[in-house]
Amino acid sequence: MSTRIVVVGGGTAGARLAQRLPVTLLGEEPHPPYNRLLLADVLAGRYGPEVIALPEACEPARLGARAVRIDRAARTVECADGALVPYDRLVLATGSAPVLPPLRGLRGAALPAGVHPFRTLDDCLALRELVRPGVRAVVVGGGLLGVSAARALAALGAEVVLTQQGERLMERQLDEEASALLRTHMEELGVEVHTECRVSGLRQEGGRVTAVELADGFVLDAQVVVLACGVRPRVALAREAGLDIRTGVVVDDELRTSDPAVHAIGDCAEHDGRVYGLAGPALDQADVLAELLLAERAGGPAGAGRPRYTGTRALTRLTLGGPESLDLAAFGETTPAPGDDVVRLTDATRRAYRKVVVRGDRLVGGVLLGDLAAVGTLARAWAGDEALPDAPLLHLLTHDGGS
Repeated sequence: MSTRIVVVGGGTAGARLAQRLPVTLLGEEPHPPYNRLLLADVLAGRYGPEVIALPEACEPARLGARAVRIDRAARTVECADGALVPYDRLVLATGSAPVLPPLRGLRGAALPAGVHPFRTLDDCLALRELVRPGVRAVVVGGGLLGVSAARALAALGAEVVLTQQGERLMERQLDEEASALLRTHMEELGVEVHTECRVSGLRQEGGRVTAVELADGFVLDAQVVVLACGVRPRVALAREAGLDIRTGVVVDDELRTSDPAVHAIGDCAEHDGRVYGLAGPALDQADVLAELLLAERAGGPAGAGRPRYTGTRALTRLTLGGPESLDLAAFGETTPAPGDDVVRLTDATRRAYRKVVVRGDRLVGGVLLGDLAAVGTLARAWAGDEALPDAPLLHLLTHDGGS
């Protein structure tokens, strides 16, 4: 008798698993699974929603099926419409949810008209309906998501203000010099950037947002507000089912939760104390789990011979359009520790910046803006934790990455 595998969640991880195996995929959104990394391009009008659809699954997904309860004893998933879906193996790929900041004027789950997170295709399509040339838009959050949203809104002709509570844009990925170049690029796209700027509240009239209040008392007029304040793992379903939770759903090297019949992958999973929240690790986890389940089906080896997930070294990449496109990539530890070697190349004329951090004979991190010709070789050396060639470190930043 075949094993019934049910996957809850149609994001990157769940969709990848469904491409590899015949599963019952419960997708909460009404849309077929799509590439979330390309939402900014849909918002900017570069792509239609159909272009970012992911490859089809082995079996048709059940769209608009929101899972509300797991009965581990009966091995069933209950959906919001009352349907019960039985499973032998359950895979949680519930992803992450946007963080809604504690702002005055923002109460409960109902957001004022004109206020949107930027996480789903529906968020993106709703913003497309609102934004016209000259519309005043404020983006709250200057991380990867906020920068992407601000660029897309500017491409639609909106008057965009990007607010960041920290000292610089994309401070988790970029160092001071790289962030300064990014800020210059955003300002040339017409985005007004404010750093070290805390948003404290929203003003509204008739249920529609009219302005954003800053902690220093300054007020920014706004017809549209985009909340890009980060994400957190969606673990409510797992918690209510009694599974072990820390930040995410705790999994072992076989992506098993505290219940051997239940796995978790992607943004909701916490492996070895880490929640990645990135597409690369989600795909890696889905691939490892697919190999595990296929091996079990084929009566494969137990113990040491089984596939294992041992972690992912994830690289962040972003392309920002405009009259002159800006590409950036960041990986690993971009802030050096005492004793590390740091190599930088800056070409202000070409808006190019490269920096790598070397510890002993290992590459531990890097930031590249502008010309990314060397990024492939550098990323492979970092991801593989390979000893660097016995050559001057400056060669790491040549176009071939020193190969």
